[in-house]
Amino acid sequence: MSFTIKHQNGRQRTAIIKTSHGTIQTPCFVPVATQAAAKALTTAQLSEISSQALMVNAYHAFLRPGLEVINKFDGLHNFMGWQKPIMTDSGGFQIFSLGKQNSAKIQGNKITFKSPYDATLQEFTPEKSIQIQEQLGADIIFAFDECIDFNSTLDVVQKSTERTHMWAQESLAAHSRKDQLLYGIVQGGRFKESREHSSEFIGKLGFEGFGIGSLFGEPKEESKNVIKWAMSNLPKDKPVHMLGIGQVDDIFYAVEQGGDTFDCVLATRLARMGYVFSSDCTSRTKWRYRITNSQFRLDKKPFDTNCSCWACTNHTRAYLYHLFKSNELLAYTLASYHNVAFFHNLMKQIREAIEQNNLEQLKKKWQASL
Repeated sequence: MSFTIKHQNGRQRTAIIKTSHGTIQTPCFVPVATQAAAKALTTAQLSEISSQALMVNAYHAFLRPGLEVINKFDGLHNFMGWQKPIMTDSGGFQIFSLGKQNSAKIQGNKITFKSPYDATLQEFTPEKSIQIQEQLGADIIFAFDECIDFNSTLDVVQKSTERTHMWAQESLAAHSRKDQLLYGIVQGGRFKESREHSSEFIGKLGFEGFGIGSLFGEPKEESKNVIKWAMSNLPKDKPVHMLGIGQVDDIFYAVEQGGDTFDCVLATRLARMGYVFSSDCTSRTKWRYRITNSQFRLDKKPFDTNCSCWACTNHTRAYLYHLFKSNELLAYTLASYHNVAFFHNLMKQIREAIEQNNLEQLKKKWQASL
């Protein structure tokens, strides 16, 4: 279990994260397998398009299928049929994002909530979150934190950040598996002082890596400052994971600030909505277009003319248009396959650019397509 920096130019860097289930070359995009599955894709397909790791949601895995089932397979790797690295989050984000739906409440040192599946009352504490993640057997796990709205007031942010700091210490104390890397999470809302304070506090606790949480809101420039503040006091020799970043321009900025790994549901979620990512897209819509627009009904071009993934090599935009219009489930698979491949190809280009000291040129090339 190690983190080795290969090449560094300012804050941007390439590195290798070594885990018990293989290595991760960074910067790296990590597809989200919410309920132990990346929607519409098999693990064989994910491997085929060069996925190095997957992010599973501990909250969902705990509730369904449950630890009893996963323990029968000695952890997620065997249960999923995926023998490469796995990350699991702590459950904090899911409890926050589903808060109104599951009546989540903070009571002292725990969060209580109703299961969205059967309405049973559940509770998470830092210790329980770590115990769950240890049983799931992921290679990289995260400390339990309180995820809050980006635009929360300073008073709310300060109280929440201190709670996250307390939970971080309890997560460290509860962690016992030596074959897992435990990451602490930096919070602090949109406020410079709170982010820098959280960065310093979490950075000194002895975690093996770090996650930056509750990142993006509006305006965008303020969100970018948050990344800079959140990373300001973290040790430079440990990996940093950006939770929930999945836009092309956001990835470039976060890499420039020293980000190593990124997870986001956008690649597959937008695919199911008919959005296709493309490096040759000339619209102002974040390097993507909607395949269900009538202009693609007779289009013989691949999904992305610069992509050599299996979906682009064998199928056309017209075919994908037809699949979506016909409500064929294959539409989800082909669009998701390409979108994930798109981000893996982007990260490969970024790694090569960093090692050649020309990331700025690559960024300008991508921006020129808009």
